[in-house]
Order: sequence, then C-alpha cells, then structure tokens
Amino acid sequence: MTHSSLRIFAGPSALRRIEQYGLQAADVAVIPAAAGGPKGLILQKLDQWLFGSWLASSPAPRTLIGASIGSWRMAAAACADPVAGFQRLGDLYCGQTYPENPDTDCVTHEISGMLDQLIGGYEQEILSNPAYRLHILTNRGLRHLQTANSLNAEKTAFARAALANLRGRSHLAAHLERVVFSDQRDSLPWLTQTFDAFSTVFTPLQTDNLRQALLASGTLPLIMNKVSGIPAAPQGQYWDGGIIDYHLAFPYHRLGQDQLVLYPHFAPYVVPGWLDKALPWRRAHRTPFRGWMDNVILLAPSADFLRSLPRGKLPDRKDFAYHGLNHQRRIQDWKIAMSEAERLRDDLIQFIEKPDLSAIQPL
Repeated sequence: MTHSSLRIFAGPSALRRIEQYGLQAADVAVIPAAAGGPKGLILQKLDQWLFGSWLASSPAPRTLIGASIGSWRMAAAACADPVAGFQRLGDLYCGQTYPENPDTDCVTHEISGMLDQLIGGYEQEILSNPAYRLHILTNRGLRHLQTANSLNAEKTAFARAALANLRGRSHLAAHLERVVFSDQRDSLPWLTQTFDAFSTVFTPLQTDNLRQALLASGTLPLIMNKVSGIPAAPQGQYWDGGIIDYHLAFPYHRLGQDQLVLYPHFAPYVVPGWLDKALPWRRAHRTPFRGWMDNVILLAPSADFLRSLPRGKLPDRKDFAYHGLNHQRRIQDWKIAMSEAERLRDDLIQFIEKPDLSAIQPL
C-alpha cells in the first residue's frame, strides 16, 4: 500500500490485535463519527461498504456515536438499508442551495428539510436496528448561552465561551454541557463515568425526538437558529455537538483491549473541540487524552489522495462562498470527490484481505 489513498493509524493494543488476527469485523465494538460539515462526504463509499457489507457480515450490537454530520452519517448507517441511507445523505447534502448571504432562518429551513427527507419514515427502523445503537451528541447552553434571546446576545455569549476555551477546555464547561441522545439498549459504561470537566446528560433517543436531536447536533452557532423544546430532553437551547466534541476524543480505552474502535475519519488526527482547531497542543495524542486511543484504528485520506480532488482538498463549508450562486459547479466538485473516494474503500478492502503491517502508523 505504498501509494495507497488511505492512511491507517492504530493505538498500541489495536496494533497488537491486528498483528495477531488481522482486522476483523467481529472485533469492532464502536464506530465514532466526527463533526466537520462537507468533509464527511468523502467517507460515503467507505461507509456504504463498511455498513452494507463488512460489518453486516459479522452482526453484533455495536455503538454508533456522532456529532453534527457525524450523527447524520450514523443515522444513515442505522437504516435497514445503510447503502441507500448513505446515498440519500450524500445526495441531499450536496443538493443544498442558498441565496447570497442567507440568514439563520434560511439555513435552518434548508437543513430541516434535508433531515426530513433523510430520516422521514425511517425513524422506527433506525431506533430498532438489531445491530446498531445510535447516540447523538449535542450541546446545551449554560449561563449566558442559556438566556441568549437574540443573535447579538448569542454572538456575545459565544465570544465569552471562546475566550474561556482559550484558557483551557475545562473553562468552556461553564458555558456548555454535553447532552447525549442515547439508545436505551446501550448502557455505555465506558462513557457514562466522568472523564472530563463537562457536565454530561444522557437522555433517551426516541422516535419523537430523533429529528430534533439530529438537527440540534448539526446546528451551527450564529449560522442557524438554536434548537429548543426537544421531547424528553432538559429544557434549554441546543447547538452543534461538535463544539465540545469535534472529533470525539473519548476514553475508548475503557472498552477493553479486545474491543476495537474503528474510526473512519477525514483527518489524520483528533481535535477534541471545534474551538480547538487552531490549537495543535490540544490534539488527542497529547495530555490529558494520551492513552484514550489505545484500541482505536483511525482511517484517513492520504495527502496524495487529497491532491487529486477538485481544488486539491476535501469538500468544506468555504466552498459555498467560493462558488457563490454557481451551485451546479459546487455540487459537481463534491460529487467528483465522493466518487474518487471509491479508492479509499478499495484500499481498505485490500488491507483487510492482505494486511500489510508496515502500512500502519502509530496513533
């Protein structure tokens, strides 16, 4: 896999497991899915094969946990036909169109309609899937974010939160709490025990709150309207789950060495929170996260692969501004990128069929 489109990273115990047994679907217990907007599109072909073929060949109860587009991906995975679910998500996400300088009502309306088409009529099969337990990450406002009742008040409150985060992630915990909409069949002992400074509330994921939970999980501050009044959830104002948990830096090591975390990702690193993107010292291979990734296998596109994509990069939210009202060109670029990502799938299949340990890098 010298010229592979795919980079494979593994924690120490995950590497030992692969050395002994290869990469086996039966060993995969958890699949995390990061926030990151259009970047998640690059995983479509990989997701379709993983959930439609490979994991399905070794059925077992598995935890799916995601934030923002990651939660939407995992909802697609939990559909009875995950291949069709991921196709629907890709088509709907690419098909977003906005006027110049859309306001929060416009963006919220577009995303709400997208989610209606993504999961409408599929709610029961998602929540009763025998193989997958879905968990959706959201953030609930505290202090000034609890009472912000205008866009200006929201801007001020998030500015305070950003300054607090700059001092340290623990300071952000005074402004936001993690609310996990959780499949009640999955007790998540590795996650429910305290592991960081953030208050974490687990609330039942139900057919009557699935859509709103997914909407809240992807609600970008200042770009979309905050979400409130979610059934079965604490009262308050909800935003994107990626603010606290951008790339889902969780204590996966608590699962045990024989339970692997398979993490299809669009980056070769894990950033704890959205506000940490510009702070490389916060990445999850550093303290206090060191050791949490011991049993994680992370899959990410290679630099050569990224250079082969339209404009030499992953799809991202800046493409909306770059292409402006030329929606068809943006949609074309995104669909080309998604099609090119068949190489990620094919290179993973090749690795699974004939493991090349020299291709694995330390995580």
